[in-house]
Amino acid sequence: MATVVEIELTREAVGRALRGRRIRLGTVAFQALLLLTLLIAMGVLVALLGDVARTGLPVFQERGTDFLRTGYSTLASRAGVFQGLVGSLMLMGFVVVIAFPLGIGAAIYMEEYARNTRLTRFINANIRNLAGVPSIVYGLLGLAIFVEALGGVTGGLTVISGGLTLSVLVLPIVMITAAEALRAVPQSVREAGYGVGATRWEVVRSHVLPSAAPGILTGTILSLGRAFGETAPLLLVGAKLGFIATGGGSLLDKLHGPYTSLPSTIFVFTRQPNQEFQALAAAAIVVLMAVLLVMNSGAIVMRNRYERRW
Repeated sequence: MATVVEIELTREAVGRALRGRRIRLGTVAFQALLLLTLLIAMGVLVALLGDVARTGLPVFQERGTDFLRTGYSTLASRAGVFQGLVGSLMLMGFVVVIAFPLGIGAAIYMEEYARNTRLTRFINANIRNLAGVPSIVYGLLGLAIFVEALGGVTGGLTVISGGLTLSVLVLPIVMITAAEALRAVPQSVREAGYGVGATRWEVVRSHVLPSAAPGILTGTILSLGRAFGETAPLLLVGAKLGFIATGGGSLLDKLHGPYTSLPSTIFVFTRQPNQEFQALAAAAIVVLMAVLLVMNSGAIVMRNRYERRW
C-alpha cells in the first residue's frame, strides 16, 4: 500500500514538473509586450535627455557658473536663471511649511482616528478626485482666493499667493501618499502598542509614524518635485516673465513683491526666436533636473535611514 502511494506521489510530482516547463504563449507574449513598452518609454526618455544635454551643456562650458549667478536679460550672453531658481526655492518653502504638515496631519486623522462612515468615504473619494484635477484649475482657484479675495493679506500677485497656490495643488497628493503609507503599516504594530497600555497617540507617534516614514518621505518629495516643475498656475497668480528688480528689502518685502520661477524662466527662453535662447532654455532644463535629482536623492537617503532603523 505504501509503495502504491509513493508511486502516485512521484507521478504527480513529475506531472507538475512537466506542466511547469510548458511554454505558455500568452504569458510570453504579455511579458514581451511589457518589455517593449519599457524599452519604448526608456528610449523616448533617453532621447529627450540626450537632446537637452547636447544643447544645454555648451552653455555651461562657455559661461560656467555665471549662468547660475545672473538674472534675466534681453541679451542671451548675459541671461541667467538666478532669479528663477531663487523664486522656485522660495515657493518650495511654502509647500514644505504648509502642504506637508497639513497633508500628513489630515492623513493621520483619516486613517487612525476617523471612523469608517459615509462622510469619511465621501471625503476620501473627493481627495482622490482633487489629485487628478489639472493644475490650471488650481491656478484659477489661487487667482480667485489668494489674489482677489485675500489680496489684502497676501499682497495680490506675490510670492505668498504663488506658494499658497502650489501648496493647495500638492495637498491632495501628500494626503493620498501619506494615507497609503500609514495603511501599509501592519495592524499588529498597533495592537502590540495597545497591548502594553499605550494610548492611541503614543502608538501613532512611536510606532505607526516611524514605520510609515519611508513611504511618507517618498511621497512628499515626489509631490515637491511636481510643484517645482509647475508653470501654468504660477502664470495665473503673478509669476513674472522677465527681469525683476528685487532690491535689498527684507524677507517680508520680498514675500510681498514680484517673483518668477525656474519653469517660468524656461518658458520665457523658449518664446524667444533667437537660437541662443533655445540653448539657454536647454541649460535651464538641465538645472531644473539637477535640482529635482538632488531632492529625490535626499528623499532616498532619508528613506533608507528610516528603513535601517525600523
